Formats: sequence, C-alpha cells, structure tokens
Amino acid sequence: MRCRHFLTPLLSPLSFAKPPSRPLASRARAVAQPPSQRRAALAEPDVGISQFASSLPGFRGALKQRYSDFIVHEVARDGTLVRLTSFDLPDERADTDDEAEADLPRALESFRLLCGDADCEALRGFLSRVSEGDSDVSPIILSPDADKAHRLEVHDFFKRNFIFLVTDTVEHSDGVQRCIRVRLRSGPRGRRNVGEKASNRTGIGSSEPSGWRDDRPFDSRGSITWPYHLGKFLRFHLYKENKDTQEALRVIGKLLGLRPRSFRIAGTKDKRAITTQQEGLVLGQLMGNRFTITLRSVIAESEDMIKVAVDGLIKSGFINYYGLQGDDMNGVREHYKEHGDIDVAIRNFPRRLIAERAILQRLKKYPGNYLQALMAIPRALRLMYVHSYQSYLWNHAASMRAGMYGLSGVIEGDLVYKKECLGEGTVTHASKNNDDHTNASEMDIFAETLPEETIQSVKIADSEDLLKAVYTLEDVVLPLPGSETLFPGNEVAGIYHEIANKDGISLTESIHGVKEFSITSMKGGYRRALQRPIDCEWDLMTYTDDKIPLVETDLDVLSKAKPSEVNELLSTGASHDDSLDTFGATILAETETIGSSDLLPELAVKLSFTLPTSSYATMAIRELTKTSTSVDCQKALNS
Repeated sequence: MRCRHFLTPLLSPLSFAKPPSRPLASRARAVAQPPSQRRAALAEPDVGISQFASSLPGFRGALKQRYSDFIVHEVARDGTLVRLTSFDLPDERADTDDEAEADLPRALESFRLLCGDADCEALRGFLSRVSEGDSDVSPIILSPDADKAHRLEVHDFFKRNFIFLVTDTVEHSDGVQRCIRVRLRSGPRGRRNVGEKASNRTGIGSSEPSGWRDDRPFDSRGSITWPYHLGKFLRFHLYKENKDTQEALRVIGKLLGLRPRSFRIAGTKDKRAITTQQEGLVLGQLMGNRFTITLRSVIAESEDMIKVAVDGLIKSGFINYYGLQGDDMNGVREHYKEHGDIDVAIRNFPRRLIAERAILQRLKKYPGNYLQALMAIPRALRLMYVHSYQSYLWNHAASMRAGMYGLSGVIEGDLVYKKECLGEGTVTHASKNNDDHTNASEMDIFAETLPEETIQSVKIADSEDLLKAVYTLEDVVLPLPGSETLFPGNEVAGIYHEIANKDGISLTESIHGVKEFSITSMKGGYRRALQRPIDCEWDLMTYTDDKIPLVETDLDVLSKAKPSEVNELLSTGASHDDSLDTFGATILAETETIGSSDLLPELAVKLSFTLPTSSYATMAIRELTKTSTSVDCQKALNS
C-alpha cells in the first residue's frame, strides 16, 4: 500500500549530503506569533494538487465541520461493510465436541481424496495418538511428492482444517525427492495442551517439544495458558470517534497491557471522523472504504446546480491525487526551529507524533547527528518518508498530464494497464446494493495501485492503440518512481526528473548509502490517474442547530437495541473530544424540538460512496465543490 498522506517531518529524510548547521523544523510559523507574521499552512499547489477533472462549477460547503459529518466503514475483501453491531465477546469455544467429532471424518475423507489411502491412514493414526495424550508423538512424513503445486495445496489443506498442526517441506531420505512433514504445533515456550479433542479447529498437543529443528512456539510472545482452540488472533471491529487509528490502538493496548505492534490493521483511518474497521489483518487486506459525508452550510444557486455537480463527479470522476494531511502542531515545530529547546518540544509534542518525538530524543542524546536521529524513527515509518516523496512527484505529474493534455482520453505515450491484466469483463454501471455490500467486481476493476510483483502489466500506449481505441482514460496510470518503474513516453516523464533534480535527488542512482531513504532501493508502482466514486448516492437536508448530528452512526443504532449497554460504555471511559457532541442517538431523537423556529434553516448535502484503497474522499469532495481542502480554506468555510 502506498503512503496515504504527506508527512511533515522535523528533518528532511532525503537530505544527507550536507547536514544543516542546526535542526530543521516545519516551515510553518509559530502559532504564538501575531497573525500577520504567521506563514499559511500547507496549500494544495505546494504538493502538486492544482487541476480538476471537469470544468463544471461547484458549490460551497463546509467539510468536517463536525467529526460526525465524516463517517467511514471499511469494505472487507468479500465486499461487506465493517460495522459495529455488538459489544458481545466471542464464544469461549470455536465449536462443540459434537461438531468436532463430526468434522474430523469429513476432513479425513477430504484428505484421502487429496493424498491417497496411505497418507490418510498415517494421518489418522497420528491424530489418534495425539487424542490419547501421547506425550512424545513424533511427526509423520507423507509420501514423496514432486508436484510443487500439489504440495502447496496440501499445506493449504492443513492450514484450513487442522490449525493445531503445522507442515513444512523436507528432503526425502534419498536426498532428491521432497516430502511434506506433519507435526504438532508447539505451544508458547515449548509447552502444549494435553487431552483436547482431535478436531479440525481445536488445539491439541503433548507436553514436550518434538525435537525437530523447526520446533518453535506457536507464538513466543503469547501467554503459556492461552487455549489453542481459540486460535492465534482475536478479530474485532474498531469503532472510533475523533481519534486517529494509532492513537486508538495505543489506548486499547494500554488497557490490555499490549504494545501497539500487537495489533494488525488493513488500513489507517481519518482522525476527524467516525470510522469502523477490522483488526487482526495486515495492511492492504481490505477492498476499500464506504464514506458517508455531510457538507454543511451549503450555498448553491439552485438544487439543480448541486445535482449537476454530483452527476459530473459520478461521470467524470476526480484526479486521484494523494491528499493533504492536516498539521495542527506547527506552533511546536516553529518554536523548536526558533529556539532549539529539545526538552520543551518533547513536552509539547503529543505522544501520537511518534516520528517527531523519536527524532528529538535521539538528537538530545547525539546532538548534531541527523542521520542517527532519523534512524530512531520506527522502520515502517521511515519507509513512509520515501513513499511520501513518491506521492509528491506523482501529484505533480498528474497535474501536468491534466493541464497539458486534458482528461478527454488516452494520448500517445501514456502508461496504461494492459487489457489482458484487467480481466475479460468491463463495468459500465455501478449496481445498486444493500447497505451491507458494495460492488465487489467494480472495486476490483478500480484497484488503485498495481502490485510490485506484476509491474510488467503496464505498457506505453502507441499510435496503433489510439487508432484501435483499445484503451480509455480509466486505463491510464502514472508511476510512483522506483528502480523498476516505467515512465510515460511523453513530456509527463520530464516533470519527475525536473522536480527531483531541484530537490537534489536522483531517481536513477542513490546519492547516499542509506537504503531506506533511497527511491532507487524500491521497485516502485503505478496508480490510476482518474478515479470514479462507486455506488454514489446523495440527498439534501436542512437543519437549524449546528450541534445536531445529521447522520446516524453505528453507536446510535446499537443504542436503540441495547441502550443500557451503550450508556454503561459511555459512562466508563468513552468521552468525546468535541465538547459539542453528546450521545448521538439522544440528539437525533430530539431534533424537532431543539431547533428554534426563529432560526433560518441551513442546507446540507449528504453523500455516500465507495472508493478503493488509497483513494481520498477529500479529493472527491474537492472535485465536487471546486474548493481547496487545505487547512486554511476549510477553517474559513467552517467559521
């Protein structure tokens, strides 16, 4: 997954040749200075965002006036929306003993069809010894298998049906052939559970290690008393309000006595929003996000004008820019730049700003060693700096492509996804779905970035492609530069090198020896130039009280079904960062009585649409309203 936002580091991670004489900070002026002396926050043109996909007029509307105006539901890989539906804990057992007894014969019969009678009987005997509590059960070696594809199928079978067993591939005694070894999965610190039922989803084992060289704990960081039939992960849905994902995980981890790295997520979500997502995943294991966005204080010439703007967004889409990230710590950064007081900066930077605090702590220990300071940032976050610069170049290239050639179709020299890589079918209409599903086939078509392992799926469109009209604008991609990426065959390619050269960066060779901060150490990738919202719906609303949420959240829905549980949750620690917000369902229920008849109603537009991963809803709203998403502009609209 590519970087989702532009980071504002204390030090530039891409400038090592001539270290500055003093630590560099953010370019914004301190908040403590008079307004006339403050430098404006980062603007869209600063990061290459300057064009629109269509020339249709927009309308004025305030984005994220309240965090409850921006609701995000993750779209799982199967197309379902991730919602908060219950506070209930999972069952203590994955299945009953009766179910386990019934599953075992079915699993063994499937294994017989896959591997034959001999291996099936060997597995049956192995399971029998395990279930009898054999304290020193030895692994079994299946019949020699020269077919790698078949071996992979066997490994997958055990992963799906016998989670308490582990398989690997070993050499046959003849030193030539290869076999699959099946053994009991180890428990933490070499301990195993004894006497459990042998089933396809329960944990069983002996009390001592098997002695094989690969005999490792199931999870060496876990508890030695964790019941294995419950599996390795607890998967849950994270519902958060006005907190970024990492901050929410840090709070949960503190309550549970776990480090944030113990949690796995498919993608980070906006802070100023209400979001619901899954856990127990890795980055990228999601199809996209479903957004429900409310624009308040809408000003438009007519309802027809709003309709034309929304229809234009659906038809023409938006340039798939990497969006701005709000930066509310400019004052702290600028104070450090002016005074160089590390202790003051550390105290004032919130704990969620991991990179800034890590840099300062290391600089305090090793004054003037800027490379050492940058290496204090967690590795995964260090890589994000290079991804951010790739995104920065991509934005400028997208703006140049739109400004120089327009967005009416493919031009010679464009990079396009090869047709054979997109599948045989094409999607021409966004189908309607129920509230819990989105158009999975269309989401696949609109994947945002081609995985690195299939980089060769991109080609340069030539005159013959244009003559045959093989490709459309939806097929056009722009590169995120790396060692294996192909650049466009037209003038757009030049903008990458031009900007990089101005920044003292080479896109073809590393100018320093730090691999993690080098674009040439990455393969690179591609991103679609244009994106269209999927399953887009909209509605007009009126309101007279800014404090009233206009859209029901998952928590509101739950409160109607289980009011006592929700009230207990809110009273035992769930607090809103926005003092205007109280219990959403209560406010929604009292909307008609709170509104004052003396106040003129204001207009709001509610939009719901789905985007693939790494596409920005704020960029879709920018296209709709033809308004900048910068901090200064949005503050003006919300004032």
